[in-house]
Formats: sequence, C-alpha cells, structure tokens
Amino acid sequence: MRFIKTFFKRMLATKEKKVLVENFFSLSFLQVANYVLPLITLPYLVRILGPAKYGLIAFAGAFITYFSILTDYGFNLSATREISINRENKDKISEIFSSVMLIKFGLLVISFLILMGLVFVIPKFRNDWLIYFFSFGMVLGQVLFPVWFFQGMEKMKYITILNIMAKIIFTISIFVFIKEMQDYIYVPLITSLGFLVAGVLGLWIVHREFKINFIFPGFESIKYQLKEGWHIFISTMSISLYTTSNIFILGLFTNNTIVGYYSAAEKLVKAVQKLLLPVSQTIYPYISKLVSISKERALNFIRKVTILVASGTFAVSLAIFIFAKPIVGLILGGQYQESVIVLRILAFLPFVIGLSNIFGIQTMLTFNLKKVFSKILISAGILNIAFAIILAPIYKHIGISIAVLITEIFVTTAMFLYLMYKGLIPFKCLLVGETNEK
Repeated sequence: MRFIKTFFKRMLATKEKKVLVENFFSLSFLQVANYVLPLITLPYLVRILGPAKYGLIAFAGAFITYFSILTDYGFNLSATREISINRENKDKISEIFSSVMLIKFGLLVISFLILMGLVFVIPKFRNDWLIYFFSFGMVLGQVLFPVWFFQGMEKMKYITILNIMAKIIFTISIFVFIKEMQDYIYVPLITSLGFLVAGVLGLWIVHREFKINFIFPGFESIKYQLKEGWHIFISTMSISLYTTSNIFILGLFTNNTIVGYYSAAEKLVKAVQKLLLPVSQTIYPYISKLVSISKERALNFIRKVTILVASGTFAVSLAIFIFAKPIVGLILGGQYQESVIVLRILAFLPFVIGLSNIFGIQTMLTFNLKKVFSKILISAGILNIAFAIILAPIYKHIGISIAVLITEIFVTTAMFLYLMYKGLIPFKCLLVGETNEK
C-alpha cells in the first residue's frame, strides 16, 4: 500500500503527470463501462441466440476483424506517437491527421472490394452474406473514429464519452430489437450503428474543438506515415494470427456451435483483459515522450507499472480459474457447460498478456525495437496457426484454447529474454530505480 501511495503521489507532482492520472481515470471509467455493459447483454444474447447462432455472429466478427486491422494499419500506435511529439504544432498535426485519414479511407475501399469478392465466391460466406455486410459497418466506424488523435493529444475523455455512447446504443438496441433466435441477423447491424455514431461524432469533435481541418497531404507525408506504421501493422496482423484467427480457424474445421462454446468463454476473458487498456493507452504516449527526455526515467516508470500490472492481473486470473464453473453457469447458462474447460485454460491470459503489453508495446516500441517486436509476433502467429490447425480438428474448442495459451506464453517469454539481453528488463530492483531517480 505504501508503494501505491508513493507511486500516485509522484505522478501528481507535476502538471504533466496530473494529465496522465486524469487520462488514466477517464479510460478506467470507459473500461468499467466496456466491462459492465457487455456483461449485461451477453447473458441475454447467448440464451436468445443459442450456441449455433451466437457462434455464427462470432465467426463473422472474427472474419471482419481482419479488415479492421488492415484499415487501422498500426496508426493507433504510430500516429499516436507522431501526434504526441508534434502536439504544439497545429500545421504539422493537420498534416498527420489528413495523411492518416486518407490512407485509412483508401484501405477501406480495398477492404470492401475484397469482402465482396470473398462473400460472393465462397459458399460458406455466401449463405450468410447479409451478416458479413452488416458486420463491415464496424470497420467503417473504426476508420471514422480517430482514437489515435485523441490519444496523441492526451484527451482521453473524448474516447471515453464516445465509446460509452456507442456501447449504450448497442445495449439498449439489443433488448429492444432482439427478441428471438431469428433476430440474430440484426446483432451485427446494431453493433455497427454504435461504431458509426461514435466515428462521426469523433470527427466532428476534432474539427470543432481542435480546429483541425482536412488538407491534401503531399506524397512524402503519406509515404512517411505508411513507413512509420508498417512494423506495427505487421505486428498487429501477426497478433491476429493467434487471437482473431482462432475463432476463424475453429469455424473452418468445426461448426457454429463449437465456435459458440469457445467464443462465449473467450468473450468473458477479453472483458477482463479490457481492464488493462486504460493503463496501456494512458502510459504509451507518456512513455514515448519520456524516453526522448531520459531513458533511465522511462525505465524506472515502466518498472513501477510492471509491478502494479503483474500483481493485479495475477489475482484476477487466479480468481477466474477457481470460479470458472459458477461464472459460466451464472453468465452463459446451462447450454454452455462446454465453455467451462475453455475458461479455465484461458484464465491466465490477463496475467500473461498484461506482462507482454509492458514488455512489448510499452518498452520495445518506445525504445524503437520495432523490428524485433515484429519478428517475435510473426513467429508467434506462425506457431499459433500450426498448433491451431493440428489441435482444432481433433480437440476442437479445447485444442484452440491450448494453442492460444502456449502462444501467449511464448510471446511474453521471448520479449522478456530479449529485453534482458538488451539490459532493458523492467524487473530490476525497484529500490535501485528510485535511488537513480534521486
């Protein structure tokens, strides 16, 4: 407790750190909403739709996520960093904003053309074509919503307000419009509507509050943004090979019901993982700026955050493992007993992923170790695909769960070993770090 009080006291010592704390609590409030609102609709949806239709919705969402990754192109980190560094230069910010939005819209058009080709050529997609087109609205909404701009400007309250608004629209609409299994077709449409409203309002705020207007950027500016986001894009795509791809692969080798068992349990774990996002989104631009001032100060800060994240996530993971059966019975219902073993296998992901976020995004990226970061995630993606293809046909939802856990442990371990090799490991003695600060 003494360490936690000291930690926040130091954070409040300067005006800059007050902004950091304000952003943290703003995003924490968002993640509480992200945690609570889905838990309100999840028990209702899984019971109304059943494992098969819920699995179909999850499969379509996993498929559409590939297009979200393509259109994001790593800008949620690379553009955030650029905005953060140049936040005092309005002309430069307008150039960055315009370049990023132009690239994202170009990638959106490419994504839609690919979607049309796949949906109308492959029978598995053609049979439920409306589900995929309704789901694609989420991609458009994410393209419109400039979360990277608000993060770079460290104005997280806008992210909080708009995202909560989108979640409330989704939550209310689910209870109003989804009454029976046949209404499953409207679930992705309702989800997309929330994303679109948040996206349009986000652009309006950028224009009205920050006085940023779209300009036609030069070729060099577009080229620079593409180059800056490339390694993060490859890393994000690699991450999808052992996150989103698991539902997709499971759907290809099994059926919608099996996908429903896995995706329902995964949804519970991801709801917990979202609680880590306030920490990640708040400290990334801060650490990026701190590294340019003092690498030692940045490492000391990272060490302290590591202790808080590791202890908190381990306690949560242990609780999920112990109480997996009553959690599934209470939230998902009797149809989803097959999800209990999945939840137990995935229970320690919040702890493992919490550490990999600190090692990877907060340390490796901010210290410009992008290439190694990408290589680790590419290797993990290949490893996961191999395990998934081998295990899914035989052990189905249990096999996919094992593949995910092994892959996440590999990522965290590889990052830890490389940072140790570079002398950047955040687990040095905290007292030494505090001594150095003085």
